[in-house]
Amino acid sequence: MNEPGFPLERPHVAALDAILGKPFRVLDDGLVRVIDYMGSDESIVQAARVSYGAGTKRIHEDRGLIRYLMRHRHTTPFEMCEIKFHVRVPMDCWRQWIRHRTASVNEYSTRYSVAIDSAQRTAAGEWRLQSKQNKQGSEEYLDPARGGELSEKEGELHALSRKIYEERLAAGISREQARKDLPLSTYTEAYWKTNLHNLLHFLRLRMDPHAQEEIRAYADVIGREIVSRWCPITYEAFLDYSMNALELSATEWRVIAAVAASDKTAALEIAKAAGMLNQIEGRLAKNREREELEAKLRQLNLPVPWES
Repeated sequence: MNEPGFPLERPHVAALDAILGKPFRVLDDGLVRVIDYMGSDESIVQAARVSYGAGTKRIHEDRGLIRYLMRHRHTTPFEMCEIKFHVRVPMDCWRQWIRHRTASVNEYSTRYSVAIDSAQRTAAGEWRLQSKQNKQGSEEYLDPARGGELSEKEGELHALSRKIYEERLAAGISREQARKDLPLSTYTEAYWKTNLHNLLHFLRLRMDPHAQEEIRAYADVIGREIVSRWCPITYEAFLDYSMNALELSATEWRVIAAVAASDKTAALEIAKAAGMLNQIEGRLAKNREREELEAKLRQLNLPVPWES
């Protein structure tokens, strides 16, 4: 640690400094950019070691410590790093974003200012069909010919809602009331400041293939274009131990261990005891936990014991 009276040098990350303020475009009119940051991979190491002195440890040792922290979920050192973003995002997407409450937020106010004259448009080939398996998800795409009709009507709706909004403002209606019929596709802007630990949690959920496509687009940009530059060792560990890791519950690893030992009987007994093999009219009842286990077995190139 620095001796009293000696100035401290603020950590700088050249790769991140190079993109400060640079807008990364997302969707048709959205963006995300870094406004400011504090800390780096070295700050995480320093917090973990407390008495760490610059230059006393080699890079591979720092990498090993960061990977140990990530692997064993020692999260406090990652909270030593903070970052502030400026984002431009559709309101419906922002509703999901703001559910991540571990951040400081200041959003553009349509009570004080005129709403941003931009709404997210959907291209003809981008209309997604409702998932038959997941009530809150989507799958496959509508035929572009039919999608073109929906996109045309979408444009008409956006234009009409904006026209009515501006007519209300011209008539002297208060901004806070005039805005009430604007579509959720209307873009809003905000400053979003969070620490690295909570940012990685956001990315873990929103970069996941099951996340809604629109917010996943923002998460992908933040992770791949920004965090990877800011804290590359941490981002590498995050991808390895969190984002791309295969997590197993106690029941799952017991079933997998039995399958790997060619003990089908034991695997079936474990799954049955866990309620995964209940039947309705002679067929396996729908069970999400079992379906997730089946996917993991296939990922490990192992047979599903109740299918063979």
